Amino acid sequence: MMLKVLGLCAGYGDIPVLTDLSLSLGKGERLGILGHNGMGKTTFLRSLMGFVRAVGGSVVFDGQDITTLPVHRRARLGLRLVPQGREIFPDLTVLENLRMGELSSPRARADSVEEVLTYFPRLKTLLERAGGRLSGGEQQLLALARCLCGHPSLLLLDEPTEGVQPSIVEEIAESLVVISRDRGVAVVVVEQQLDFISAVSDRVLVIRKGRFTRQLGKAELRDPNAVAQLVSMNA
Repeated sequence: MMLKVLGLCAGYGDIPVLTDLSLSLGKGERLGILGHNGMGKTTFLRSLMGFVRAVGGSVVFDGQDITTLPVHRRARLGLRLVPQGREIFPDLTVLENLRMGELSSPRARADSVEEVLTYFPRLKTLLERAGGRLSGGEQQLLALARCLCGHPSLLLLDEPTEGVQPSIVEEIAESLVVISRDRGVAVVVVEQQLDFISAVSDRVLVIRKGRFTRQLGKAELRDPNAVAQLVSMNA
């Protein structure tokens, strides 16, 4: 199992946010987490990455207990987060941003940038453009591509469709499915857009007030009645 979370509790100071969260994720599996703002989605990703300290439970990644490991050690093991807001380097070119992703990881290879660009052909024509001059959707593609240049085995995505035009949303969804299939990268994607999360995910967990309250598998995600119920739950 690539990732195993058991009874995870976390929060900020004396304010609890996550309560007794548990899940397992296999290699190359894509998991969606759906919920309103303020329900704990981002806190969950930040807890997996180590930015938010766990106060209970455990996180095991690739057979190793990482519950107390700092962020940089988790990153070296193959966890990577594409945060909400993207956080690219606006004054660096697209190519320089990608090189930064490559240099930041001991897992990267000499051909990492070239390989990743095969999944994001739109970026090939923008390599000399400054990151800050890209559209919101292009910046999201760049943030995702930069992260992949470090050859993660688990990719965490926080609201990747926010502020992104529909054509690029479809491109991101297609790329994630192909990358997961080709490279065996596991994906956890936090999202509110149901069409996107259904297209990307093998299964979806609904989070409410820091707890997982429901799971839908791939077959259910193709069932209009099940999706309608999920929409009403998320309304």
